[in-house]
Amino acid sequence: MDISNFRHEYVKGGLEFSDLASSPVEQFSTWFDQAKKTDIPDPNAMVLATVDNSGQPSQRTVLLKYYDEDGFVFFTNRESRKAREMEENPKVNLHFVWLDLERQISISGRSEPISAAESARYFMTRPRDSQIAAWVSNQSSKVSSRQILMQKFQEMKEKFSRGEVPLPSFWGGYRVVPASVEFWQGRKNRLHDRFLYLPSVDGWNVERLAP
Repeated sequence: MDISNFRHEYVKGGLEFSDLASSPVEQFSTWFDQAKKTDIPDPNAMVLATVDNSGQPSQRTVLLKYYDEDGFVFFTNRESRKAREMEENPKVNLHFVWLDLERQISISGRSEPISAAESARYFMTRPRDSQIAAWVSNQSSKVSSRQILMQKFQEMKEKFSRGEVPLPSFWGGYRVVPASVEFWQGRKNRLHDRFLYLPSVDGWNVERLAP
């Protein structure tokens, strides 16, 4: 199917040096706050790209749970495909796409597991059924049917019917420490605004990139 005539003009705004914060995390916070005020579903959804030991990249959507100047944190099963690939190669990329705002953010950096204590603090804030689900899914492994998955879920609900659900030893968070961050604002005629933050001795340098 030829969809070459499927086009959309980007006209919602621009981005200039004078608009940018001194650090990419500050700039991200500004844009994220603006995204939260729109009807964009799950503005904290981001694509995580990893590479396996053969050089094959893979992508999946994960949810940003918190961030600060130290990096961007998400949670997952530590025996999953993405976790195995991050262990082999900690270099990753996070990508946010907010089409309603005609914006993208690309974060390249290094992933590192956070501590069990930090993971536990977040785990205890999850809905109880989500806590139980973390125990049920052997993420990325084969499962013969959904019925078996739900049966295991019910078994775990009964097992943890009293008291708090403990943090699984195979579940936790990862922090992506940024090495570069690009902010992309769509513009008319595909002459988009792109700014790249790179670390420097004094903090961060910002470069404008050609669209």
